[in-house]
Parts: sequence; C-alpha cells; structure tokens
Amino acid sequence: MEHKILAINPGSTSTKIAVYLNNKPVFLKNIRHDHDELCKFNKISEQFKYRKEIILKELKDSHIDIRRIEAVIGRGGLVQPIESGVYHINARLKKDLLEGALGEHASNLGGLIADDIAGEIPDCRAFIADPVVVDELQDVARFTGHPKFKRISIFHALNQKATARAYARLLNKKYEDLNLVIAHMGGGISVGAHREGRVVDVNQALDGEGPFSPERSGTLPAADLVRLCFEGKYTQDDILKMITGEGGLVAYMGTNSAYEIELLAQDGDERARLIQDAMAYQIGKEIGAMCAVLQGEVDAIILTGGISHNPMIVEYVKRMVSFIAPVIIYPGEDEMHALAMNGLLVLKGQIKVKEYDDSAMIKPHLFD
Repeated sequence: MEHKILAINPGSTSTKIAVYLNNKPVFLKNIRHDHDELCKFNKISEQFKYRKEIILKELKDSHIDIRRIEAVIGRGGLVQPIESGVYHINARLKKDLLEGALGEHASNLGGLIADDIAGEIPDCRAFIADPVVVDELQDVARFTGHPKFKRISIFHALNQKATARAYARLLNKKYEDLNLVIAHMGGGISVGAHREGRVVDVNQALDGEGPFSPERSGTLPAADLVRLCFEGKYTQDDILKMITGEGGLVAYMGTNSAYEIELLAQDGDERARLIQDAMAYQIGKEIGAMCAVLQGEVDAIILTGGISHNPMIVEYVKRMVSFIAPVIIYPGEDEMHALAMNGLLVLKGQIKVKEYDDSAMIKPHLFD
C-alpha cells in the first residue's frame, strides 16, 4: 500500500519541505526566506501564516495534490523535555509550540504548520518526531555544580537518532545494541553519548555549552561572562546574541559560513586556518569527554552535519579521537528523510504514536 507523507522543517532562514511516497521522495524543496521579510515579524510565531502560505504555494505550483496526503510531520520545537519518539499534535503541544516552552526557535513552527495543513485534509494526521528537547540524560549528567543551575538537553536529536539507526542498519544490528558518540556539526554543534539507544549525555547545543560553532559561542569562561554582564555596555539581548547568533565564526570572522572559512584556510589564510582548527579541536575534545561517559566502550564515533563535508576538520578530529574507536562520516544531514520515515512507520503501524501529556514529560529527581 502506498502512503503519501508531507514533511516540514522550518529553519531560521529557510523552510524545507518534502513529499514522500512510502520511502521515496517525490518532491523536495528548500525555500529560502528573504532576511528583510523575516525582519518584519517581531516574534517567530508571527511567521506562521507567512510560511504556511509559501509552503502551500510551492506545493500547488509543483502540482502536488495535498488531498492525497495521509500524514503531515513537522520538526519538533522547544517544547517540554520528552523522550525520543513520534508525538501526536494535540492542543497542549500546540500551546507549548506557540508560547515557546523553552524558548523561541523556527522549529516551533513545524508542528503548528503541520497540524494546520493536516486539518484541511480529510483523514490526515499530524505529528512531530524527535524534537530538539529530547531528554534521555542520566541523572548524574544533570548537575552543574550549583543547585540554581541544571544541565538540560537541547540538541540535534532528529539527525543524531536517524544517523545512529542508519549506521546500525549498515551493521545489521539494532541501534539499541550499540554505544555511539555522534557529533552533529552544523550551525550549532552537539555531541551526544548514545548508550544502547538512549542519549545519556549531550552538550546543550542551543545557547549553553560545548564547542563553538558557526554562530554559537559554546562554553564561555563563567566569571568573565558575569563581569561582561555588569560592565554596563551591553543589554541582556546583546549578550544573548553574543552567545547564540553572533558568536563562534560570526564573532571571529564575520560570517556564519563554515564553507567560506574552509576556502580561506585552503588559500593560506592563517587566521582562518587557526580558527577552523580551534573549532575542530573543541569538537574532538567534546567527543573525548563523551567517550569517557561511555567508559571507553564505544562501537563508533560518527561525524555528521554540513561541516562533516570539510576534509580539514574531519581529519583534525580523526587525529584526536580515532585511537578510541572507528570514526565514521555521514556528511550532511537528512532530517527530511528522517521525518518522513517516522511518519511512514506510524502509518504502517510499526511504531506507536506517543501523546504529549504529563506522563510524557521528563521530571528528573535531583537534589536541590
């Protein structure tokens, strides 16, 4: 039986859409949004109508009959911490996506748009899968050193989980039978310790810790950051932008394009090469830490995301960590395929849809 699935993945400057017929893509589109257009909106949630109308226009212009779509699946956003899986989009999930339970991010629009489009199609269902707030941390990993601060899990769960399962299939094994360290290297960089199908530790990749990335500062010296906050030169928004959006390569080199830095480094620009090496160094160091989390029992180290196309970064990281375990490269990311396949498994009855409610929320038991 053929199943038709629409996948929606909103990013900060683009919206990716795909239509799959079972496991085969029949339509793929990366819609780039003009910066000036997005600047007209004060909040990301206000972009809902704008992005939805563009999606429907692209589908119509490409002669995609949405009336045949059985499931619309959106990238999950910053909702309450939940376990990995596919979730039905209910009223509570929509409320948290709209309000941004853990903050504003374009991915919050994925579930909202998916639900709205599905509501216009008879017998169509709407889901999200493996949102960025997937939380499978072991309790010991939640402590920071002060009870007013707790480590939280925000990372590239969708791509990390999909890559892990792809590697497991290659070995003819189950994801749950492997211990993996996976580094997603893109606009943000997250490095996760996967123990038998659960990400038991991972850096908070949005605005908290880990390697610096094209536009994020990663871990910063805490006391220096505090002093900067009280110098009186910067607002809270200024400093938050230094951490996310205007940190990393943007701060050092004035661009969030890792590819531009790669080309400069290849052409002999010593500053570009040193900063690129520093980013690779921090990635390798974070991978080493996650290998320690797994007590050295690591079946493979996997590098994925757009930056894994860069041979200089890949080789630098390999030199640092290949003594621990084989280093496998899955260049780029295929979040659209991952979303569509999650939808397909639901339609085939091969996985159970979870409900976003109190029972799904992660409530760690920590000492205050």
